[in-house]
Amino acid sequence: MEELFKISGPTVTLLIRYFLIAGIPFLILYMLWPTKFSKNKIQERLAQNKDFMREFAHSIKTNLILGGIIAVIVFTPLRAYTQIYLDAAAYPSWWMPVSVLLAVLVHDTYFYWMHRTLHHPALYKATHLMHHKSTNPTPLASFSFNAIESVTESLIFPIVVLLIPMHPIALVSFGVLSTIVNVYGHLGFEVAPKWLRHSFLFEIVNTSVHHNLHHEKFNGNYGYYFRIWDRLMGTENPDYVRQYDVIQEQRFGSGVELKIAEECKM
Repeated sequence: MEELFKISGPTVTLLIRYFLIAGIPFLILYMLWPTKFSKNKIQERLAQNKDFMREFAHSIKTNLILGGIIAVIVFTPLRAYTQIYLDAAAYPSWWMPVSVLLAVLVHDTYFYWMHRTLHHPALYKATHLMHHKSTNPTPLASFSFNAIESVTESLIFPIVVLLIPMHPIALVSFGVLSTIVNVYGHLGFEVAPKWLRHSFLFEIVNTSVHHNLHHEKFNGNYGYYFRIWDRLMGTENPDYVRQYDVIQEQRFGSGVELKIAEECKM
């Protein structure tokens, strides 16, 4: 019984993480106070209850699959091939945040190319179509994949622990960060601060508008954390910045309209 509890630990942790990080924004934005945040809404139309149920059910399945893969890696002889370490003193104190950053960079690269591959016509229907049934995604859609894509998405865990020495604290931090970014991308509402638009970070990081455009248009904007791969490979939706500014004007009013007008003339 003790062994069963230990093996099920990753799955239980992932489900709790999903319920909290995806569930709380969903309750606030879609159930309790949707009109209060109407200016932040990216698409005018609203998802339906059937969409919520589909997204929730498939996200639960994905977390079960991911939890199973983590358990197999951590609690079987495969653990010997990983670089997971338990003694925090084994590496300098600065290594833990650096290892999280490296994991993010590896994840962003893996996700971009995996995601773009799943959009190939020969693979799309059998893999990624389920996720794109959410043309106007909600936080519940953050893990809404069919079984095949759930596995491909989950492979980032063994890739990271095989490549990067990581302490369990760093792994948990990476998991929480990746889930927050994932939920933000599927939020359906733009909540980025006003200052982001005219900072250097805007040229680098993804926003909710960025990934929402991917769901609305089905192609382009394949990145997870950053715009870098999309910009390098020419796959970023050319309408992204204008669309972001439309939401900015919708949220903050004067001061943004002129910027939109100038870009429309170009």
